[in-house]
Amino acid sequence: MEAKSLAVRETTIPGLMLLDLPVHGDNRGWFKENWQREKMVALGLPDFGPVQNNISFNDKRGATRGIHAEPWDKYVSVATGRIFGAWVDLREGPSFGTVFTAELDPSSAIFVPRGVGNAYQTLEDNTAYVYLVNDHWSAESQGAYTFLNLADETAAIDWPIPLEQAERSEKDLAHPRLAGVTPMPAKRTLVLGAGGQVGRALRGALPQADFADRARIDLGDETSLDRVRWGDYDTVINAAAYTAVDLAETAAGRTDCWDANVTGLARLVSHVSRHRITLVHVSSDYVFDGTRPGPYTEQDRVAPLGVYGQTKAAGDALVATVPNHYIVRTSWVIGDGDNFVRTMARLAERGVDPSVVNDQVGRLSFTKDIAAGIVHLLRQRPEHGVYNLTSGGDAASWADIARRVFAELGHDPDRIAGVSTAQYFAGKEAAPRPANSVLALDKLAATGFVPRAVETALSEYLVGVGKL
Repeated sequence: MEAKSLAVRETTIPGLMLLDLPVHGDNRGWFKENWQREKMVALGLPDFGPVQNNISFNDKRGATRGIHAEPWDKYVSVATGRIFGAWVDLREGPSFGTVFTAELDPSSAIFVPRGVGNAYQTLEDNTAYVYLVNDHWSAESQGAYTFLNLADETAAIDWPIPLEQAERSEKDLAHPRLAGVTPMPAKRTLVLGAGGQVGRALRGALPQADFADRARIDLGDETSLDRVRWGDYDTVINAAAYTAVDLAETAAGRTDCWDANVTGLARLVSHVSRHRITLVHVSSDYVFDGTRPGPYTEQDRVAPLGVYGQTKAAGDALVATVPNHYIVRTSWVIGDGDNFVRTMARLAERGVDPSVVNDQVGRLSFTKDIAAGIVHLLRQRPEHGVYNLTSGGDAASWADIARRVFAELGHDPDRIAGVSTAQYFAGKEAAPRPANSVLALDKLAATGFVPRAVETALSEYLVGVGKL
């Protein structure tokens, strides 16, 4: 057998990649590196993370199997003998129905992406067909297969051995023609915490995503995570969190906060890492102590003051272990739900003159901007890591923002009395807050995303609040 150089080639089906494998022989036989991750990935093969190795031995020429499209990627090769392989794209999209055929022997292999139908016919006796897959087979996973009949007239595969002379299974004979095939859907984005303010904003920004509230997927419930069919997703956005910062300082709250924000998140990290899923995780300014004189950058070291901040910092460290991750750090979130701006608007209308903290400085993060920034990161796919994501414009204190809300709604801003954090929480059980929550947005801007100025976002938001 003539030795080839290792090479990876594209085919007519997107993502289906044919490989030439060097085979080294002498008077004793031959040797090859059937799967060599470092070399093959360097040549463009996806780093698909195989977890199972299967061998199908065929003792007679003419054994024919397929066409099966499976919910995972596979890497196919031949240990002994020779096959005629046929692949049909059965995924949703413009390439649905595209056919590619090739002969494989020990000096060749092929990478078959999820949803591409795979079939082969043995051309020699004693053929050993070998394949690696990146998910474990289960009875449940078989329900996600898509099939096509070997004799489909549209695909019109030119089998070397006529099918009526080939060995086929009863199941393969019963598979549908192309017109009756339901295409395998593309992998989706799963949003956790769909009932929260960020989750609700993401519904408008990612209408095709799958949204799960706590009743369906609870990070604190290991069994609910085990029930998820993770192979259906390529991205998970985690907008779920325990956010009751003051309650987190109590004995019961501390336990619940750690369970949701750390222990439960660790379970999620395990699942997404195992399935090579991109994880977007919403973090918080509370990971900092607020003593920095200027805006916090993504490189600044965390130093949380309270339990909530400690759990968010620990969660960020867990997410950073996921190979494909984006940690989106926000502050002072304002969206569809109960929040500071809505509270100030209600007080203004009711004639209440509130005292508001004036020694904590930051920027509001409107969920419309958070959602748009997350979509931008997923479309552009910049370097993985931490990205600060708030609304833009000037920083302000809570009291400054309250006055702006009053003025926008036609009320006297001087009705707001500014007080210190110590004065406001005197005699109350409260979590420590960072005095400086301003997050630098330069890294995000370098990717091409500039959020709206807080002043513009607030005016638009208050138009909606006024209609409630």
